[in-house]
Amino acid sequence: VGCKVPMFSFTRLRGSDPVLGVEMASTGEVACFGATREEAFLKGLLSTGFKMPTKGVMVSVQATLQDEFTHSAWQLHELGYTLYATDKTFDVLKKNHVPCKNVAYPTEDGTEDRPNALSLIRDGTIGLCINIPTHESTKVQDNYLMRRTAVDFGVPLLTNVNLVKCFANAIHAHQIDKGLEPKTLFEHYEAEKDSDAWTSPSEFH
Repeated sequence: VGCKVPMFSFTRLRGSDPVLGVEMASTGEVACFGATREEAFLKGLLSTGFKMPTKGVMVSVQATLQDEFTHSAWQLHELGYTLYATDKTFDVLKKNHVPCKNVAYPTEDGTEDRPNALSLIRDGTIGLCINIPTHESTKVQDNYLMRRTAVDFGVPLLTNVNLVKCFANAIHAHQIDKGLEPKTLFEHYEAEKDSDAWTSPSEFH
């Protein structure tokens, strides 16, 4: 399986909103191969400089996507990540029995029991920021501040629900990053059975 992953230069575009639009073009891309979709995806993602999270995960998901996101949140929890969720996301995850901690929005005052989201990003508590807005989002400024702060402090950022599901499935399948040995396309061809190939054995690969 081959997977191509784009790269973007949001770190160089000071103040820009690091969320993708339909007309945006990447500044580069990498392509990687794997025995499965999950393996190829993880190899491609890591090759762009994506840092695999070792700390907490900040999650803020628009209401219409929260139930769809719940399974991915549970996968992250199973892998040992502590989830920090903004109010509405926290309520849905709690309702669905996914352990998480509540955080205040960037424009709200934080407390000891409910710290401010930006403070957690800045002090290194957060190793991955998942912020998934839609056209129905009302916390526009808060969402922007979380995304921009994540980029400015070098915290990996995911802003698409399908990407998050693919990421969660991949790290769950590989127990975060195990079994990702580099192999060429020809090595993958040599390992497959003739019945698995989509070309004939005599055809040039």
